[in-house]
Amino acid sequence: MSVKGRIHSYESCGTVDGPGIRFIIFLQGCLMRCQYCHNRDTWDLHDGKEVSVEEIISEAKSYRHFMNASGGGVTCSGGESMLQPEFVRDFFRAAQAEGIHTCLDTNGYIRKHSEVIDEVLDATDLVMLDLKQLDDSIHQDLAGVSNKRVLDFARYLQKIDQKTWIRYVIVPGFTDDEKSARELGEFIKGMSNIEKIELLPYHKLGAHKWEALGFDYPLEGVNPPTKETMDNMVTILKQYHDNVIY
Repeated sequence: MSVKGRIHSYESCGTVDGPGIRFIIFLQGCLMRCQYCHNRDTWDLHDGKEVSVEEIISEAKSYRHFMNASGGGVTCSGGESMLQPEFVRDFFRAAQAEGIHTCLDTNGYIRKHSEVIDEVLDATDLVMLDLKQLDDSIHQDLAGVSNKRVLDFARYLQKIDQKTWIRYVIVPGFTDDEKSARELGEFIKGMSNIEKIELLPYHKLGAHKWEALGFDYPLEGVNPPTKETMDNMVTILKQYHDNVIY
């Protein structure tokens, strides 16, 4: 019987969630409560639309020309895609059977490491791992949960030599200081599976979603980081990894 997934939406020609032009599925549900979340409407695990692997792979295949021409593929994002690992596994297996590159965009908050997690990773060509903050007390304030499971997952990706890109959002007052950058650098130093660190400047583009759902936006009044701040973070992190971009 086909595994079904609960998705929020999909984007047919995305260019920021992995290499090339990508078909991106935003899965429904997330256990983190990031104050800067720009997909606040994906938190509810029971919301969204139910789809089968066959439906979504058929849709993805219709964009194969754009993927092939650009070195792209399919990406599972969210919400948090690893809350629905059976669906992601079967979708990625179907994509790989079609010769399509697979990318997992995850916050790494894995509740329990099980066989299905390994099956997802076996079908994953690239992991994009969002590391929010290495200091656990700040992480709990910023994301609502401890970072212990996230860091354990990051270490596991290194252990199995899973090709990984690190994503780190620069949020003024939370993650934009030298201490935070150096803690990130020290953590990933020597992890040979990490190909790139991608710094993402905080933005307010999702604030209207909070308001539309009847919630106050937690970071009201916080402005995006300056170019000087972004450049400074790149300079620090390049002392630990040679491929740091934003």
